Amino acid sequence: MKCALVTGGSRGIGSAICKKIAESKEYHILINYQSNVEAAEKTLEEVKQLGATGEIIKFNVSDASEVTETLTKWQEANPNAIVEVIVNNAGITKDGLFMWMSYEDWNNVINTSLNGFFNVTNFFIQKMLRNKYGRIVNMVSVSGVKGTPGQTNYSAAKGAVVAATKALAQEVAKRNITVNAVAPGFIRTDMTGELDEKELVKMIPVNRFGEAEEVADLVGFLASKKASYITGEVININGGIYS
Repeated sequence: MKCALVTGGSRGIGSAICKKIAESKEYHILINYQSNVEAAEKTLEEVKQLGATGEIIKFNVSDASEVTETLTKWQEANPNAIVEVIVNNAGITKDGLFMWMSYEDWNNVINTSLNGFFNVTNFFIQKMLRNKYGRIVNMVSVSGVKGTPGQTNYSAAKGAVVAATKALAQEVAKRNITVNAVAPGFIRTDMTGELDEKELVKMIPVNRFGEAEEVADLVGFLASKKASYITGEVININGGIYS
């Protein structure tokens, strides 16, 4: 059984990515979630409606022991399963000016995006190397590429994942494993729901927010065999906001 794991896969961009990868019917979709079981089950239902198989899998990506324990149990229960695709999508924001930022808000954001990438990818990387195939897609952000005021923690976390993407890509390329990052700009999701869209679109050359499905289309391509000669790249998908 070939599998694709999407962290933070229950809502928004993560849910759209699960459905996009499901369309190929090549993969059993592992939908990771932390708290919203209803949203995870809804995404699973939509994956099944597309003719694919899947399951929901609960763990907090920032908790190393929980990740290892949960994935070990899953692997033992599914000895023939091979995870070929990892999409590191889980992330949180705790915005605020750096001078007022608490250690907790700094740490939680770093732990989820950066340590979450390590915890999940590190669990599977040796298996991928033995299998001589893999697709790793890291969801970063325009913040991680150019830095966003009020998001020093998020920019630092995503910027670190950008650097890790480029380094890891070089380590594993000979084994037919690609590692790429996707950096969305303003995408219409729960995460951007509180933003002043009318004001912000003035900064975006295409004059609108992006849709989660547009990001998912790009991720779906990078997760496929068609993208075998693309690795170590950071692809911006932001309507021209940053170039």
